[in-house]
Amino acid sequence: MAAITAAMVGELRAKTDAPMMECKKALTEADGDMGRAEEILRVKLGGKASKAAARVTAEGVVATYISGNVGALVEVNSETDFVAKNDEFLAMVNLAARLVAEQNPADVAALSAIPHEGKTFDDVRTALIGKIGENMTVRRFQRFETTGKLASYLHGTRIGVMVEFEGADEQVGKDVAMHIAAMKPVSLSADQVPADMIEKERSVAQLKAQEDADKAVAEGKQPQSAEIVSKRIDGSVQKYLKEVSLLNQTFVKNDKQSVEQMLKAAGATVKSFTMYVVGEGIEKKVDDFAAEVAAQMAANKQ
Repeated sequence: MAAITAAMVGELRAKTDAPMMECKKALTEADGDMGRAEEILRVKLGGKASKAAARVTAEGVVATYISGNVGALVEVNSETDFVAKNDEFLAMVNLAARLVAEQNPADVAALSAIPHEGKTFDDVRTALIGKIGENMTVRRFQRFETTGKLASYLHGTRIGVMVEFEGADEQVGKDVAMHIAAMKPVSLSADQVPADMIEKERSVAQLKAQEDADKAVAEGKQPQSAEIVSKRIDGSVQKYLKEVSLLNQTFVKNDKQSVEQMLKAAGATVKSFTMYVVGEGIEKKVDDFAAEVAAQMAANKQ
C-alpha cells in the first residue's frame, strides 16, 4: 500500500477542487495512483450530484449582469441559505448571468451546454454539487437586448429586478427598479394584468358583496340594489388593477406622484421589466430536524 502524503492530497485537490477527505479516500483507493484517483473522484462526485438532484431547492440567489444594451437576470436555487452565501456558489451564479447575456441560450438546457474554460456550464455546476454536497439548479433566466437602456436592482440576493427604459439618466432606471422590488407590480400597465388574476379578484369582490347582502338581510335591512353591487365589484377590480400595475402605483420615493407621472416629468418611458423572488412558488419540504440530521449522516457514510 502506497503512503498517501499531504502533498499528494494537496495536488489532487488542486487538480479536482474536491474536498480534502474525498481526495485522501480516492488516493487510498487508487493506491497512490494520481490518474486513477482523479477517475474515482469523477465517479464519486457525479454520484453525489445524482443523489442531490432529487432534493428540493427553494433557497438560492438572484443575480444580474449588464454590458451596454445587453443584460440578464437569473435565479439559481440551492437547498439551504447557507450554501446561497458560499463564494463559489455566488461565482457560479454570476457566471450563469454573464453567459446568458453573452451567449443568448434558448433555455436552461442550452445554458447548461455552453462551453466555459474547457468544460460546460453544467460541468461547473455538477462539480460544485459534488464538492459541497448540496443540490443546485438554474431555475429561470430572462435576457434583455435593447436599443434603450437597462438598469437593475438587487435587494440583498433574494429579490432581483431588471428594467428596460428610454429617455432618462441612469438614476431614473435604478429608482424604478428599486420601486418594483418594493411594490412588486405584476405588469407594466393595467391592461397587461393577466386575465386569471383579474377574474380571481372579481370573484373575491363578488363573495364580499354577497356576504354584505346576507348580513343586511340578517339584520332586517334592505340589501343594496344589483346595480350598486355591480358598481362596487367593478370599483374593487379597478382599485386592484391600479395597485398591481407599475405605471399606476404610487411612486415609493414621492407619494404625491404615480410612477407614470414621475416618468413623464423625467422624460422617460419604461418598456418592460422582470422581477424574480428567490423560491417564489416552490413548495418547501419541511422535515423533522433530528431525522434530517440522521439522514444526512447516513448519506455521508455511503
